[in-house]
Amino acid sequence: MVTTILNQIVNKKTERVMEQKLTMPLHVLESRIPELASPRNFSGALWGSGVRLIAEVKKTSPSKGLLRSPYDPVSLACTYAENGAGAISVLTESDHFHGSLDHLTDVKKGMGELELPVLRKDFIFDPYQVVESRVAGADAILLIVGILGVNQIKELLGLCQSLWMQALVEVHSERELDIALNAGADIIGINNRNLSTFETDISLSQRLRHLIPAGKIVVAESGIKSREDVVQLKKARIDAVLVGEAIMTAKDIGAKVRELVGT
Repeated sequence: MVTTILNQIVNKKTERVMEQKLTMPLHVLESRIPELASPRNFSGALWGSGVRLIAEVKKTSPSKGLLRSPYDPVSLACTYAENGAGAISVLTESDHFHGSLDHLTDVKKGMGELELPVLRKDFIFDPYQVVESRVAGADAILLIVGILGVNQIKELLGLCQSLWMQALVEVHSERELDIALNAGADIIGINNRNLSTFETDISLSQRLRHLIPAGKIVVAESGIKSREDVVQLKKARIDAVLVGEAIMTAKDIGAKVRELVGT
């Protein structure tokens, strides 16, 4: 089931990337890079004495449908930033999550002086997507070990470094964690969602955290709903949390962000 779902997403994404390469060739994208401002420091935004919040702009969920209407990515990102988020994640996958790379570009431009780093959350496996992300304004990208081999991860991490970007490398298990560490990942995301049942269990982050060496930034993803969850993860030495649905479905988004941040 898991393999089938991921294969469906990646196969469709492969088609989309092929279409983009025809519409906007790689050399055209690369020619735009010298004109761009330097990326913002994603890892720097995740360091601190407390657990930092990566707040996600996310239109829909395959399991829950539309999360918020009306959906205004820029307004959401500004609210996140104004209430204490350390970074913004923008889900850009179009076929299953109804996201768009334009949402990321709009968020990056629309935050103005708030200047938080922006993460592109998508299914990224082709170097073209890394360059595309940089041109769109992403400061960092998500790399999912479940759809990548160790050599692919090394290649994409190297490309990120050459473009002064960073990568959040996501794992779901001890085996995937070993792959991420062997590939040289510096920012490890532990996804608490079981891809077989789609249930979440934040104890996964607590268990895997002990296997990650010092000097790495560790981010817990999925299933974080309250300040109590954040406090538990802080005790496990988690550096940051990535939260989407709990914020997107809150009645008062600003208050929810402040709750998670602890202010």
